[in-house]
Amino acid sequence: MKIVFASTPGQEEEICELVRYVYSNIFPLYFTDDEISQFEKLKVLHTSDQQFEEIGTLKDAFQVMASIQTLISILETTDLDEQYAELFNKNAANLQDLGLFFPFEYEQFVSAKSMKNSSALSMYMKAHNQLLV
Repeated sequence: MKIVFASTPGQEEEICELVRYVYSNIFPLYFTDDEISQFEKLKVLHTSDQQFEEIGTLKDAFQVMASIQTLISILETTDLDEQYAELFNKNAANLQDLGLFFPFEYEQFVSAKSMKNSSALSMYMKAHNQLLV
């Protein structure tokens, strides 16, 4: 007999936070608003009740969190070196295996970064200041 522990609501919330972070802090560094909007339509990293049922176990939820955190760490580096390619692709494949749609390879981010205007604003980015009324 094998006992399997289900993922907790706290883990599900953390996964949702990580996905929001990717959309608001990572994707705008590499892609235009139109491209990010397409990612939303394609349900890239979409977290629904069905996804959480597929993730299901405590172990799977930890793997999803670790994979997203690893991807974030790699993509936040200032220089995308080839030394990170294998680790990136392994974690992207891990997300796919666990039921989250992440159709990217490392090379796409390398080429996207070279084409993206780093000073461009995005509606997906969090505001750096707030207007008080």
